[in-house]
Amino acid sequence: MTRVNVTVDGTAYTDEVEPRMLLVHYLRDRLGKVGTVVGCDTSNCGACTVLLDGVGVKSCSVLAVQADGASVTTVEGLSGPDGSLHPVQQAFHDSHALQCGFCTPGMMLAACDLLRENPDPSEQEVREGIEGNLCRCTGYQNIVAAIQAAGQAMRAGAGGSGAGDPVASDPTGSVPGASVPNAEVSA
Repeated sequence: MTRVNVTVDGTAYTDEVEPRMLLVHYLRDRLGKVGTVVGCDTSNCGACTVLLDGVGVKSCSVLAVQADGASVTTVEGLSGPDGSLHPVQQAFHDSHALQCGFCTPGMMLAACDLLRENPDPSEQEVREGIEGNLCRCTGYQNIVAAIQAAGQAMRAGAGGSGAGDPVASDPTGSVPGASVPNAEVSA
């Protein structure tokens, strides 16, 4: 067993994990972050995308021990403590950028990563930015529109869990005010 210290959605955790445990399984099975979806387990679909120190990663291709000392943001960490939606979540809702919803958590976090790097992406840039995330239900049109709308809202400083781009404003990837203040938790 290996000890890991990781901050997930603003809460610090210290755990003993098997060295081979994947981050996706740590998040889901140990921490109950079931919004992080297990899709293909081969890093092809992107359903398990999370932000690791602010950068989108497929958590099925990262070991939990690799996240030691890092900050992880899951889809549960995007909304505000009062339940207010992050601008990406709000835009996905408003644009009906989902059908079955299976890919939606990973798609939203990929969108946050894209908008951190490029706050005003063109349609082509959005499509390239989410190319590692598969959606089997939609034609991606509403997803692209939602990401562009979220970028516009974030540039305007509107909405959700902290106005502006909370992910980009904090290089650690944590979302200010998006969860319980840091508390040491052992699981």
